[in-house]
Amino acid sequence: MPNTISEVEEQATQEREFAGGPSNPMAQHAYDGSVKTPGRPGWVLGATALGLALILGSISGLWLLRSVRRLNRQVARLNRQTEQLNQRLQGAEQQVKSLDQKASQASAAQVATVRPDQAPDRVPDRVPDRVPDRVLDQVPPEVKDSQAASGAQTQSRLPSKAAAQPPRQATLKTEESRQQRDAGLQKLQQSLGQIAETRRTPNGVLMTLGEKSIRFDSGKSNLSAQDRGILNRVARVVMPLKRYSIYVYAYTDDSGTNDSNLQLSARRAKAVRDALVQAKIDPSLISTKGFGKSKPLVPGSNAKARAANRRVEIGIVDSTLQPSSQPRKQG
Repeated sequence: MPNTISEVEEQATQEREFAGGPSNPMAQHAYDGSVKTPGRPGWVLGATALGLALILGSISGLWLLRSVRRLNRQVARLNRQTEQLNQRLQGAEQQVKSLDQKASQASAAQVATVRPDQAPDRVPDRVPDRVPDRVLDQVPPEVKDSQAASGAQTQSRLPSKAAAQPPRQATLKTEESRQQRDAGLQKLQQSLGQIAETRRTPNGVLMTLGEKSIRFDSGKSNLSAQDRGILNRVARVVMPLKRYSIYVYAYTDDSGTNDSNLQLSARRAKAVRDALVQAKIDPSLISTKGFGKSKPLVPGSNAKARAANRRVEIGIVDSTLQPSSQPRKQG
C-alpha cells in the first residue's frame, strides 16, 4: 500500500513539474529560452518586408518624378511651338491687310485716272449733215465767220479715230496679223515641201532645187522639160500669194574658174526666172543672183559633192518688210 501511495505522489509531482516547468533555476532558464526562441524569425521577416516596401516605394517615386519632369518638358516644347505658330499667323494677317490696302489704293487710282480714249469735250449725239441754204442766207456774215472759227476749233479738239483707238486694240490687231502671216507661211512651206526641200526663214520660206529636182548639164544653163514642169508646180503654189517677193539664187560646183562659175550661175538663175515668168508669175516680183561656186553645201571635189553643190534656191519673203530683209542663204 505504501508503495502505491509513493508511486501516486511521484506521478503527481512529475505532472506538476511538467505543467509548471522545472523547479531548478538553470532548468527554468533553459526552458524559458526554448520557449522564446521561435518568435525571432517573424520579426526579421517583418523588418525585411518593410525594407523592401520602402525600397519599392522609393523606386516608384523616382520613376513617377522622372515621368512628371518629362511630361513637363514636352508641355513646354508644345507651348513654344504654339507661340511660334501664333506669331506666324499674326505675320500672315498683317501681310493680308497690307495687300488689301495696296489693292484698294490701286483701285482708287485707276478710277481717278481718265481713260486715254475719252474725248475732252462732249460731242453732240447728232449733228445735221447739211444746213439748208435758206437758213444760211438769213445768217449775218459776222455770225457765219464766228461759227466757222468755232467749228474749226471743235474739229481740232476732237481726237482722230486712229489717236482715240485704245493701244490694246492696236496690239490685238498686230498679234492677229502676225498669226495670220505665220499660218500662211506654214501652209506655203507644206505646199512647196511636196515639190522640193523647203524650210522656214525669219521672213518667209526657202526651197532648194538640187540634183533630185533640177539638173543642169555641166557648163550649161538650159532647162529640160522635166525642170520646167517642176517650176510650173512652184508657180501654181506661189501665184495666189499677195505681198510677197521671190528671190532666185543659183550655185555651181568647184569646176572651172571663179569668173566662169559666177557667169554660169547668173545664167542659170535667169533661166529659172524666165520659166517662172512663162508660168504667169509677175516678173517685177522676181530677183536673181548667181553666187558661183561659193557657199558649197558639201565640201569636196568628188562627183557626189559637186552634184549636191549644183543647186538653185528660191526664197519667198514678205514684201512689206524692209528691202534688206531677204532670206538667209545656205552655206
